[in-house]
Amino acid sequence: MPFDWKEYLALAGFVSNQNGSGFSEEATRRCAISRAYYAAYCHARNHAQAKLGYRMSRSGTDHQGVREHYRARGMNTVATKLGTLQQWRTNADYDEELINDPNLLALTFNHATYIVTTLK
Repeated sequence: MPFDWKEYLALAGFVSNQNGSGFSEEATRRCAISRAYYAAYCHARNHAQAKLGYRMSRSGTDHQGVREHYRARGMNTVATKLGTLQQWRTNADYDEELINDPNLLALTFNHATYIVTTLK
């Protein structure tokens, strides 16, 4: 049975509530942002492949390719939200300083939830 990538979104929600359990707030936020992106991206990628004729390259170029595929089909909101989520995920996974926005986690969940609920 294929993995349900929406589980990553639920896991991100769980992780984001683990403050005070031996992990810093920053660590839980970074992890939650990363998992929320991959929940949305993999769900969108699989949907595009199954229903919209997307052909995966199985390389890092698929992140941009999936967005372009949605944009070419007039699904600009999905493409834009995926792009924004990827920027936030890159920041969370690689940068020393996390984006200083108290709403970042809520926005991340909002964008990811929009994608997984819109693409059925």
